[in-house]
Order: sequence, then structure tokens, then C-alpha cells
Amino acid sequence: MEKEDRRLLLHCCCGPCSTASIERLLEEGITPVLFFSNSNIHPSSEFDKRYGELLKVARHYGLEVIREEQDHDAWRNAVKGHEDDREGGERCSLCFRYNLLRAAAKARELGIPSFATTLTVSRFKNSARIFAQGEDLDGFEPIDFKKRDGFNRSLRLSKELDLYRQDYCGCEFSMRKG
Repeated sequence: MEKEDRRLLLHCCCGPCSTASIERLLEEGITPVLFFSNSNIHPSSEFDKRYGELLKVARHYGLEVIREEQDHDAWRNAVKGHEDDREGGERCSLCFRYNLLRAAAKARELGIPSFATTLTVSRFKNSARIFAQGEDLDGFEPIDFKKRDGFNRSLRLSKELDLYRQDYCGCEFSMRKG
């Protein structure tokens, strides 16, 4: 009898958000393969900093990390015309879609049967909006990581692991003072 593949490609936006998401998956017997693909993050020094924090988390849990090179210009093209949208609006939906498409492609390439995103752990992100962007993608698992106190758990774990916690989603448009 063939053993069920319990791997899941986990799109990780940052180290802090990945903590509680990883913990939950491991508790459920799922082995996450961490995928850092965040071309929306600006500036590139912030991209590198967030990747470094994810590496700390991966070492803590003994997990693999796959880093996709940043292509900020491609991401800017994906959200073109929505630069002035309000935070949480259509620009964010386009960004979620961009990242989920990258994760779907990487999961297929690696032969990993399913994928999800840590974006849903944030209390600042609308999980239903994220799910709507992934519902038509093969293998997408609509896991709301903020459930079961996920956001607060990520805060505690981030503190325990001494992780840098950013104060904006990552894109230059979310850096504006409103």
C-alpha cells in the first residue's frame, strides 16, 4: 500500500507568521515545506531580513526552506493600476493571487500535493479574500491559521524565538502614512 504524501508547500510571508502555522501543521501530522516567494516586499533589504527570520524558524523546527528570487517588477505589473487602492482592497487581492500562483506552480514542480499560505494567520488579512484567490488552484488548502488563537500564538512564539516583527505587510504602498 502506498504511503500518503503528508507534505504541504507552505507559502511563508515572514518568520513570525510562519511560527504558529508550522506548529499547527506539525500537530496535524503534516510536514510543511517552507516557500519564501514574496516579490511584493520592498525594499530588497526588507525581503532579505524577512527571509533571514524565516531561516531561524526553519532551523527551530528542522524544516526545509525554498527561496524564490525576488521579481519586484513582475509583482508591480500584477498590481498595476491599483497602487492607490486602500489597504485590504483590490491591490491586496491581486497580490494574494500573485503569491498563490507562484506557490501552486512550485508545488506542482516539486510534486507536493497541496499548498497553503501563512497570510491567513494575520489579524490584518481577510482570510475569505485570500481563499477566493486560491479556490480555483489545484491543491490549494484554505486553512485559516488565525483560528485556534493562531495570531496570538504567533506573537508568543515570535517573542520566544526573538524574531523581528515588521510593521507593514511588505509592499511600498502599505508603508504610506494615511
